[in-house]
Amino acid sequence: MNGFVTTLTSTAWFGYVARILLTYMFWASGIAKLVDFQAGVGEMAHFGLNPPVAFAIATIIVQLGGSALIILNRWTWLGAGALGIFTLLTIPIAHNFWTMEEPFKTIEFYVVMEHISIVGALMLVAWKADR
Repeated sequence: MNGFVTTLTSTAWFGYVARILLTYMFWASGIAKLVDFQAGVGEMAHFGLNPPVAFAIATIIVQLGGSALIILNRWTWLGAGALGIFTLLTIPIAHNFWTMEEPFKTIEFYVVMEHISIVGALMLVAWKADR
């Protein structure tokens, strides 16, 4: 079994699939904001980010650009760093559970825990990326 796992995880396609899946939440969100740009602008305005158009554009660039760098395994550290910082910044802006009442407080707390895990995965990708 160990030989099978080693063979499987050593293939180039395994790495591409892993990087595509890891970045899914970012590139899917970036594409959604491109397809419905006004909704993306509305999301930025909802969280008090001004000017919302500039924040929507910057978010799309970070989400799609960072994902592309990771998926293509080119300047992976930069893509992972950008997405990691982006993810950490969403915590006080959009997932500030400490200001919420139950049950939303607990729900957002778990979202924050997931975000922290994603940041760890992005750090791992940057650490293990082809150099």
